[in-house]
Amino acid sequence: MPDEFQIIRGGRLLDIDARTAEFADVLIKGNAIVEIASGGLGAPEGAIEIDAADRLLMPGLVNGHTHGNSSLAKGMGDRWTLELLLNAHPWTGAGFTQEDKCLAAKLTACELVLGGCTACLDMFAEGPAPSREGLEAAGQAYMDVGMRAVVAPMMSTRGLWQAIPGLYDVLPEEMKTVADGLQAGPGATSLETCRDALHNWPHDPARVKLGLGPTIPHHCDETFWQGCRDLAREYGVLMQTHLAESKVQAVASQELYGMSLTAFLDAQGVLGPNMVAAHAIWLSTDDMHLLADRGVSVSHNPMSNLRLGSGVAATVAMRDAGINVAIGTDTCTCADALNMFEATRLACTLSRVQGPDYEQWLESAQALEMATEAGAKALGWEGEIGRIAPGYKADIVMLDLGNVSYVPLNDPVNQIVFAENSGGVREVMIDGRMVVEDGRVTTVDMEKLRADVEVAVARQEPARVAARERVESLAVHVGPFCAGFAAQDHAVNRFVG
Repeated sequence: MPDEFQIIRGGRLLDIDARTAEFADVLIKGNAIVEIASGGLGAPEGAIEIDAADRLLMPGLVNGHTHGNSSLAKGMGDRWTLELLLNAHPWTGAGFTQEDKCLAAKLTACELVLGGCTACLDMFAEGPAPSREGLEAAGQAYMDVGMRAVVAPMMSTRGLWQAIPGLYDVLPEEMKTVADGLQAGPGATSLETCRDALHNWPHDPARVKLGLGPTIPHHCDETFWQGCRDLAREYGVLMQTHLAESKVQAVASQELYGMSLTAFLDAQGVLGPNMVAAHAIWLSTDDMHLLADRGVSVSHNPMSNLRLGSGVAATVAMRDAGINVAIGTDTCTCADALNMFEATRLACTLSRVQGPDYEQWLESAQALEMATEAGAKALGWEGEIGRIAPGYKADIVMLDLGNVSYVPLNDPVNQIVFAENSGGVREVMIDGRMVVEDGRVTTVDMEKLRADVEVAVARQEPARVAARERVESLAVHVGPFCAGFAAQDHAVNRFVG
């Protein structure tokens, strides 16, 4: 639709900075916003008119971190730490076919757009290593739904059981054999697969682009990190890693490298504006300043951090250090609902339990900016998405002002951040295309998707049963060992209470 005009009339346009929502018309040509004005904006003859009466228009939310492969594993696991979740991955991902990879990513994308999220960074996992076909399938799912995404294959050279100092040694001999069978794929193979995928990427990079996802710093050896660094530079793509997500990781880094994980990554030359650090909980002040100096973005994932008991990230301190901090949902096995409104509310309110100085708390407008413009910057779409303004892409969420959350409408920013739960999302436009209308996805047959998911999960069940037995036999060793490992003294504390 390069020359097609649309005009959104009669809506109230959110201004995050001013904390207002005045009536305005928005003129769109193709996939971009060309003009915004108060009521009565002229439009070219034949322009499609979109009635936004009783709608609050806001920028699409940008999800800084998720895993689209996990959507078929919703509801699995309860009292899991991060390490127990990682231990369970062969179970939660068991029995996947090539078709399931596209199916899982499509289910993820549908849940996200129904919640007002228009772009995400998907650290898509395949086992034991990524495949070009799997990455293209995940990318196709986002294309089909109409959502923007960065697909970054999750990769490592060591399994959980080999990456944590001392863990492998405490496993009984028969359990070592099980752990050996779950080892990560060779780093050189993963890099070659990624090079092939990057060179032959079939999807429009303005909509869905490929990145790299070396999973956790100490789960990847130095040679692999340097290979990821060089490949990312060669193709100009983003990288994401889980940085200092748990105390286990922070303590492990000191034992393995005699330095923090942030310092370790800097020594590999991988920190830069194309790096997005997910979680970033167990950071020191020096770590924060190093990330800021290198231009690294952080994706703060508060629901996952709480669900896994990982700790409370110091988001205000990170922002004060100069870090671009975005917000993410993480995935269905550790945050359950992929709800960016919930994640934004938690990001704001969790800043308020870390000290009594209210002037150090996040403001609601700051949290909403983190969920929009900061996310756009992290994903490499700065100046293109994250705002409703001329020259930006037409990624617009329309909220129902008749929803009880907005009656009365006193402060739209506060009410979005503190009251919205995605129930008010009625329409979602991405790239000038309406992908959600009247609360329903327009691009996917949701009944068929549900039926396909149920068939896939039933087919996966025998593989899941067998995998669950294996990982639970490991969990009885992993859980207690990691709890004891994390009990060691550490210079940083991110636990509450």
